[in-house]
Amino acid sequence: MQIEGAPKQAQGGGKRQQLARSCHRAGLLPLLQRVRAVRGAEVRVLAYHRVLDIGDGSHFEFDPALVSATPEHFRQQMELVRRRFRPVSCADLIAALEGGQPLPRDAVIVTFDDGYDDNYRIAFPILRELGVPATFFVSTGHIDSGLPYAYDWLVHMVCVATAPRLDVPEVDLHVALPATLAQRQALAADLLDRMKWLDDTAQNAIITRLERDWSMPRTPHPDCRPMSWEQLREMQAAGMDIGSHGVNHRMLARLPRAAMADEVRGSKQALDRELGVAGRTLSYPVGGPNAYSEDVIASVRDNDFRVAFNYISGSNPLPVPDRFAMRRLPVEYDTDIGWFAGIVTWPELFSHPTRLRIG
Repeated sequence: MQIEGAPKQAQGGGKRQQLARSCHRAGLLPLLQRVRAVRGAEVRVLAYHRVLDIGDGSHFEFDPALVSATPEHFRQQMELVRRRFRPVSCADLIAALEGGQPLPRDAVIVTFDDGYDDNYRIAFPILRELGVPATFFVSTGHIDSGLPYAYDWLVHMVCVATAPRLDVPEVDLHVALPATLAQRQALAADLLDRMKWLDDTAQNAIITRLERDWSMPRTPHPDCRPMSWEQLREMQAAGMDIGSHGVNHRMLARLPRAAMADEVRGSKQALDRELGVAGRTLSYPVGGPNAYSEDVIASVRDNDFRVAFNYISGSNPLPVPDRFAMRRLPVEYDTDIGWFAGIVTWPELFSHPTRLRIG
């Protein structure tokens, strides 16, 4: 598994996927679930980005790696969580961490990163119907502006640019822009992998330069639209948690300390102001080991966030060893119900281990 999405696997998948599907068909997963429970209490946290039906992605001009499930698959997944596990909220988790109120056995938390409007249009009605709480980590600056996220816009530019070449000397990438959308999506993924090792200034310089050179300034786009505060307030009133994903979806550990602190503090202030309830949860943008640091955690603590999540694959034993480095289980577009059931049942056996992006 790669941080912030991964290339899609063939439907047959690898050994982990095949084993999970075989155990699911044979009815073995509930037994494995009971066996695992003997090991001790834990909380599993699922990580989603977008819920959309993009088919094979051949007409999708944004990042297909950030589409976590089709609406049909998401409903199946939430029905399984409701049937075989105990969905809980981040508020329940905080109560357990701070008040000693125990979480139920087989506790599962559902989370979403970034704040795409399909979270409201598609995922939220399914969650509300099934009675599954979820936490939506939003980049508050994009909720304010309605603009696409910088990484998404970079992928979009590579997908649709009419320029003949892509030249990014900062990451030693000099190639002709390929003819097909699938090839361009793969090229954009490679560019992102390389860029995320740079500091924030260098990353933004690349995106800004391409916007200028290709005459493609960022503008609102119907296929990559953030939610609105009104939508978030409706979701909160229906029992959903709204948390921070920074102000502008910037890799916090790649920022100068003062700018990093502004991202954390600014997102907290926006959540408190717009939602009327103090924001208490945060998800680190990008979320890999190189996306947050001790300084970042200190800023998160100082701004009175109570718990924070990374994007590193794994479950969390209880009591939680580090409430500011909670692990999650990323869900990807090709995760059918058999593989999903395996991942949630025994994460270490059936989910992809985390690896840093290569670059």
